[in-house]
Amino acid sequence: MLDGTVEVDGAYFGGHVRVANARLDRVDRRRRTYRRTERRSVIVLRQRGGRTMTGVFEREADGVAFARSRIEPNARIVADETPHWDLLSGTFDLERINHSDAYSFFDGVHVNGAESYFSRLRRMIRGQHHHVSPGYLASYATHAAWLEDHRRYSNGALVETVIGNGFAAPISRLWKGYWQRAG
Repeated sequence: MLDGTVEVDGAYFGGHVRVANARLDRVDRRRRTYRRTERRSVIVLRQRGGRTMTGVFEREADGVAFARSRIEPNARIVADETPHWDLLSGTFDLERINHSDAYSFFDGVHVNGAESYFSRLRRMIRGQHHHVSPGYLASYATHAAWLEDHRRYSNGALVETVIGNGFAAPISRLWKGYWQRAG
């Protein structure tokens, strides 16, 4: 459970529709009928000075229940102006930032930590993996959250942590035989 000040945000990944060459063949890619089914929303809960938690959903609005279940009731939540985060205002101390006015205010109202996470996740997918299937997006998002939480550690400390966690973890049913599956 996260407490203190928690930044909440969501971003969509996957399902890119390539623009048609001819103007007459182009469609409005914002419409649901023209979107691809692989598109998913990654919701990030980022505790300032603490942990990063992620969840993957069909729509960003589905992340409200995820946020409610993972954040302590006495926490302060900072979110952007997306309307579905209003559902958290009854339970939590909710503060909003309107990005058309400012990206941060002096009183600590910003979601820069969450935006930083999404920037690193996008660079990781675009530059290192090139494509992530919707079935594995949650694993990659969790991996990026772990990297984000441990980015200030030395390489030696990271190697020791990874090796220790690897020996302590049971065999993964999701990843066991991954390379042997048909594409």
